[in-house]
Amino acid sequence: MLIIAHGGAGTKRPAKKALKKLRESLEAGLRILKGNGSALQAVIEAIAVLEDSGLFNAGRGGNLQLDGKRRLDASLMEGSTLRTGSVIGLQGFMNPVKAAEIIMSSPHRIMTNEGAAVLARAHGLKRLPAPAPSELERLKRIKKGPVLDLYKKHFSTVGAVALDMAGDVAAGSSTGGVLTMLPGRVGDTPIIGAGIYADADTAVSCTGKGEDIIRVALAKEVSMEMGRKGAKRAGVESLKKVLKLGGEAGLIALDSSGRFVIAHTTDTMASGYADGKSIIVREGFTRVGLTRGAYR
Repeated sequence: MLIIAHGGAGTKRPAKKALKKLRESLEAGLRILKGNGSALQAVIEAIAVLEDSGLFNAGRGGNLQLDGKRRLDASLMEGSTLRTGSVIGLQGFMNPVKAAEIIMSSPHRIMTNEGAAVLARAHGLKRLPAPAPSELERLKRIKKGPVLDLYKKHFSTVGAVALDMAGDVAAGSSTGGVLTMLPGRVGDTPIIGAGIYADADTAVSCTGKGEDIIRVALAKEVSMEMGRKGAKRAGVESLKKVLKLGGEAGLIALDSSGRFVIAHTTDTMASGYADGKSIIVREGFTRVGLTRGAYR
């Protein structure tokens, strides 16, 4: 029994209230696991707590795109069944991770805003409030500066992976994308094999510069390497591939034996884990660099 969650890789130190909310997220997921719930449900619950908080770039706190709209992405994957669900550009609903769950039970695997919104509405998902005037004013100020620099510095996708009492694993992720990004841009989060992946033995959730995560299919890469190399080595070596492309990323991953890694190339990645004995939350864990010994 194990759950790991992250609040995104980036350059800024996470606020204390964000770390506290991350702990609440882990507690929520752990309650599911202790009640003999599935890894998938634990992941959904943990991510929904972060989406509802407004403290992360997901759900209520999702970034505004260049036109002032909040369009949200999310994905889920269950290891034992290889069931997946993914939503791209969902507008008007608080919890895209729950929309992804609905899609998992549909004949489809990935849906974009219009179709996903129909399902979200039919299932009574919580509505997302309109952006506050202060958010729109901030967006105006940001647009006056070097907007493209934001693509290099700020990544704050949230995600979770879990192992339940039956030995099954699951992975999930949720994001508002990059601040002031062009409408229509899609990052790694909703792409199975890039942002997340899970099979019978492994579960991986990624965060960072989506364009480069996609190029190495990071989640699938880590999953494939974990069997041969173990969780930590697979995670570190895969992140070095992203670094060599000039990208930045972070990831959380576990296997069905309970071995796991929390690693990132960025200055910080608010993250933590709960295993039934303790809950540990930190500003960052294993920092990865290209030179030997550059990570701890």
